[in-house]
Amino acid sequence: MLQHDNAWPHVARICTQFLEAENISVLAWPAYSPDMSPTEHVWDALDRRIRQRAPGPVNIQQLLTDWFSDPPGPSRTPPIQ
Repeated sequence: MLQHDNAWPHVARICTQFLEAENISVLAWPAYSPDMSPTEHVWDALDRRIRQRAPGPVNIQQLLTDWFSDPPGPSRTPPIQ
């Protein structure tokens, strides 16, 4: 079983034919469904955390260091180990 995001390269005829020839079933997925995408939730949580900072991070390294050093709370889940 395969799930993809319905981007045009994934639903091109050649890709569809390949998946059918290999007997790979494709899970139905709405064309645009940000509410079902875990990535969208991560970006939302990150955006809220950045906006709460005063002063904000001065560079990406500081942002990442702060993000991964804070204890897990209701705004995020612990990193995968």
